[in-house]
Amino acid sequence: MTDAPSDEGLAQAPLGQSSAYPDHYDAGLLFPIPRAANRGKLGLDEQDELPFVGLDLWQSFELSWLDRSGKPVVRLARFGIPANSSHLIESKSFKLYLNGFNNTHFANEGEVIERLERDLSEAVRADVMVSLHRLDSADFAIATLDGDCIDDLTVAIQHYTPTPELLHADSEQIVEEVLHSHLLKSNCPVTGQPDWGSVVIRYKGPRINREGLLAYLVSYRNHQDFHEHCVERIYLDLRERTQATELAVMARYTRRGGLDINPCRASRFEALDPAWLEKRTARQ
Repeated sequence: MTDAPSDEGLAQAPLGQSSAYPDHYDAGLLFPIPRAANRGKLGLDEQDELPFVGLDLWQSFELSWLDRSGKPVVRLARFGIPANSSHLIESKSFKLYLNGFNNTHFANEGEVIERLERDLSEAVRADVMVSLHRLDSADFAIATLDGDCIDDLTVAIQHYTPTPELLHADSEQIVEEVLHSHLLKSNCPVTGQPDWGSVVIRYKGPRINREGLLAYLVSYRNHQDFHEHCVERIYLDLRERTQATELAVMARYTRRGGLDINPCRASRFEALDPAWLEKRTARQ
């Protein structure tokens, strides 16, 4: 296990601790974590402009509240947290916060969205987008990831901590392609629990060696970090090692506690696949 975040504030986070589940709504349950400490390890200064754009797309499958008559309402939810926000939200605190809605009355769905947007935006210090969906919504249908899957390549694996030296690209072959893998795994920086994910890479530039890319993605297997920072590290390593002129890295992690996290980082928003925001894999 390597590179566990050193932010002392994590000692007060709900993650990894026994927690009482709330009976009613409480915005104070949200536990923001500054991004700066982990980005500093990647050579990113919070005073400088970020070398990427993107967002952290959270999906909730256990959101419920009470209407005026006391009858439960159940919805699926998506939350878009901008990559340029100063903070992210610790996942267990997010779960506890959402559970606080279970026995809380709201006049209508619009009031719920307004409350979620206000609380989450205050927590991360940026505008958060919230959308609610009925359980039969086609927006949450299972889909196949774009591009070529590289998981069946024959590769000898020797590294299980991030090894960017495995990445290579052929400058004499300029391509535009999409690749994906389901073999991404990292570990929670607090509990050490495994975090399973799939990753999509869209790029233009020198052709990336696929075997090296697969070995590099597998090298995260014993790495301890938050989902968001893993994706940022992957993006920065690919940008440096391949010299791609356009690049997007999008990861879809499996859910825990009814929540999944899907960070994406790109050289520009146009490099992202808009449909990616409405896809989920069979594991999610």
